[in-house]
Amino acid sequence: MKKKIIFSLGLVCAIGLSSCKKSMLRPENDNLNELATETASANKHVSGSTFFDPLGLVSASQHGVLDTIQKGFGFTEGPAVDKHGNVFFTDQPNDKIYKWTASTGQITTFLTGTGRSNGMAFDKDGYLIACADMHGELWKIAPDGSHTVLVNNYNGKLLNGPNDVWINPKNGGIYITDPIFPRDYWDATDPRKQNWEPTHSEQAATGKGGHVYYLAPGATSLVRVTTMAGWNADIWPNGITGTPDGKKLYVNNWTYDGTGQIKVFAINADGTLSNMQTFVNNLNFCDGMSMDEKGNVYVSGGVGVNAYDKNGNKILTIPGGGSTNNVFAGANNKILFMTSPDRVTSVKMNVKGVEKF
Repeated sequence: MKKKIIFSLGLVCAIGLSSCKKSMLRPENDNLNELATETASANKHVSGSTFFDPLGLVSASQHGVLDTIQKGFGFTEGPAVDKHGNVFFTDQPNDKIYKWTASTGQITTFLTGTGRSNGMAFDKDGYLIACADMHGELWKIAPDGSHTVLVNNYNGKLLNGPNDVWINPKNGGIYITDPIFPRDYWDATDPRKQNWEPTHSEQAATGKGGHVYYLAPGATSLVRVTTMAGWNADIWPNGITGTPDGKKLYVNNWTYDGTGQIKVFAINADGTLSNMQTFVNNLNFCDGMSMDEKGNVYVSGGVGVNAYDKNGNKILTIPGGGSTNNVFAGANNKILFMTSPDRVTSVKMNVKGVEKF
């Protein structure tokens, strides 16, 4: 996510853009603490247009329908899969993290008081790494819900608000995106609200700009890894994912006018990035990403979820309106779990994901 993004079916409004009002930054009810009674035990199938799926990535039984797991949330984001195939996801306006148990299909509250966590991922030791943008922090959350702050600054200056995270499975190094999406829930004295204090000094006056950062295993200081020629600081880096061999990193971004693209980088031995290439261009709003075993990249956005092959060709569209993020999950890693503003949904797949530790 976000900025905060408000979706209606098939329609996206990037809040904070010149055409939108600041008063729309929150959902109408920011205190949605009670979930709707619909649960996984009484799923409803939501019909849509037939999926664009020429390669048969989606199970034949799912074409044209999404399984609604549960509704009634404020704004869901950040799905992260653990080694058992369970999914932990956030309800950001309500400052909660929920757990979807793969074996039962039930959703329970894991944690209340999450630092307004957004993107998340599990490390190899079972800790949940969360982008907590209330104070611009990166959290390490233990199985009992306690947490430590891994980092909250770059070179002594506040982070804008970490948005999404990917952990290199080969060495445990952590990559985060850090766009500047001003939040209406930041305290009035927060330096990020005072002309958005200069983590990104080149664009601080306008609130634009963003970078990708790397936290090496055992390190306590971030390294900015989008320092190469051609990186546009006047963008909002958002979703992030990488290959299971730890050699490539994919980052999507979008500009102030809503134009999006996906960049791909080579990951160097020291964790820095090089050989930046445009993987997919001319996208609309794009959000969280995941990857399947064939190397296809799945991108959430206003239309739902689109997938692209290794050459950047679109090979799948799962319409559903307003998907914010996605992850492969389940016991066999063949369920595509999708977050949206007020609900979480899923589809059965014929391919596995690569993100489960």
